[in-house]
Amino acid sequence: MGKNLQNGERLRPIDLARGHGLSTQAIRNYEEAGILPAAGRTPHGYRTYTALHARALRAFLALVSGHGHRTATAIMRAVNQGVVDEAFRLIDESHAQLLEDRRTLQAVESALRDLEPTSESGPDAVSGPPGGTFIGPLAGKLGIRSATLRKWERAGLVRPRRDPRTGYRVYDEADVRDVRLAHQLRRGGYLLEQIAPLIAQVRAAGGLEPLEAALRDWRGRLSARGRAMLAGAAELDAYLRDRAG
Repeated sequence: MGKNLQNGERLRPIDLARGHGLSTQAIRNYEEAGILPAAGRTPHGYRTYTALHARALRAFLALVSGHGHRTATAIMRAVNQGVVDEAFRLIDESHAQLLEDRRTLQAVESALRDLEPTSESGPDAVSGPPGGTFIGPLAGKLGIRSATLRKWERAGLVRPRRDPRTGYRVYDEADVRDVRLAHQLRRGGYLLEQIAPLIAQVRAAGGLEPLEAALRDWRGRLSARGRAMLAGAAELDAYLRDRAG
């Protein structure tokens, strides 16, 4: 495309679309959205593009992989409007979010490692009705107040059943697991609203052991996203150089 940029070769919408498996309508939509610079026009009104448009398209598609469609669109629109600092701010925000996601993953992994195995008959067992434990003994075992467990329940972190005779809360093995995980994350400084979706993932996975596979997948997706951001940065830098030239 460097040769095309130098000799000013004109490209049709289909020329841009063909190399990326896109439709010509998608190319027009990208132009209207500000992702691509405005196209030239022939005397008959047909759109014409240049190698600079091709470079912009490659930059956008690369950015989508790391930043998502909405942010990639905003980045390209800012660049094409000449507000490059705004584009850099959007990129910084994406990197900050990726870092926060990595920290969250590390916190969950650390919390899982810190969970000591429990058994109903082992030394860590807490007293309670068959198949569970009451709130007092559980709170005492963790060194927290019963009121804290009730607060976590209201936040959706744990869902104990009620004893049909007494109406007291009964925490079964899965509830104790969720409470202990929440306790570790709270000690790590996480807010209840941050912990709730993580506890939901544990429940959806069916426990801690199946969650390990989900965490490996999560880690892999974060790594892929980070690498995609690098690729997007390289393509965007090339586009900025072409614009400046």
